[in-house]
Amino acid sequence: MTAIRTPAKHFAPLAIGAPEPYRALPVRLERMIHFIPPHNEKIRAKLKETIKSVDVVLGNLEDAIAATEKEQARAGFVSMAKEFDFGQTGLWTRINCLNSPWALDDITQIVEHAGNKVDVIMLPKVEGPWDIHYLDQLLAQLEARHKVQKPILIHAILETAEGVKNVEAIAAASPRMHGMSLGPADLAASRGMKTTRVGGGHPDYGVLADPGADTGAGTSSPGRSGAGPDAPRAFYQQDLWHYTIGKMVDACLSYGLKPFYGPFGDFSDNAACEAQFRNAFLQGCLGAWSLHPSQIDIAKRVFSPDVKEVQFAKRILDAMPDGTGAVMLDGKMQDDATWKQAKVIVDLAKIVASKDAERATAYGL
Repeated sequence: MTAIRTPAKHFAPLAIGAPEPYRALPVRLERMIHFIPPHNEKIRAKLKETIKSVDVVLGNLEDAIAATEKEQARAGFVSMAKEFDFGQTGLWTRINCLNSPWALDDITQIVEHAGNKVDVIMLPKVEGPWDIHYLDQLLAQLEARHKVQKPILIHAILETAEGVKNVEAIAAASPRMHGMSLGPADLAASRGMKTTRVGGGHPDYGVLADPGADTGAGTSSPGRSGAGPDAPRAFYQQDLWHYTIGKMVDACLSYGLKPFYGPFGDFSDNAACEAQFRNAFLQGCLGAWSLHPSQIDIAKRVFSPDVKEVQFAKRILDAMPDGTGAVMLDGKMQDDATWKQAKVIVDLAKIVASKDAERATAYGL
């Protein structure tokens, strides 16, 4: 069994003068975590408008930033944190992994110069609770030294086989934990998976219909085809990430954390991006990464509840004000279990409505 702090000490600051950990995570709308390279002047020039259009802006310091540009990216993040008012929009950074030459300077300089602006530090390649414990202690010491007023949260990326194996211990590691994201590209490499895609499905991963099964053409009886065993058989592509997302969601929700789908790398296939985001949403994820401006609206559409779903969920709550008993709505039985499902949808709709005026009107909230 992994050792954890006793309940009496779990929420105690890890350094004298550090802010007290949150007892519950702040309620924030986080449908998309929008990645930007903070040293790119063209993107920085548009940042004021970007802040208005996204839920979270993340200054990326890790993958996709060349080794020769790491320090420039770090300085760019500190500069943009100081320069801009982010309002309701979250400000995150993804630092370099802990065994890299840049991680320590990432952490120390960001907390020193931007600690009161940063909401979350995203930590890549988390393998176990020991990675969280190290960052947790270091952040507390730096927060105390630089008089940071609120705790900086930690968001872990699951992108190694060992990290997925230890997912529950990672979730339990610290009250500073915000949530987790699936990192499919590095995870695929760690597992030895035979794909070069960044997220999404794969045309060779699926199930094959039985010989003689109905392929939808020229059937003579329900479910069967008159064709012989050599006739074409339907192939149904499956989701490579279904198991891992389910495991991550269970670990996160068990500890009150937020699960996210990570990147979708094919910017030319918005339909596939939306399908992958929707799979993750239905499984319990609260948001996904947007690596390209075209993915922002996809994430808004997918991770905001459907208007008809919200309206029906409101009817369930209205029909069962105290959440007990059973009622019939449109020929369907509703009970305490469906009341809980309805409340999840309406609560999320209220959070969306607080920032999205157009959807607030559509929801009637």
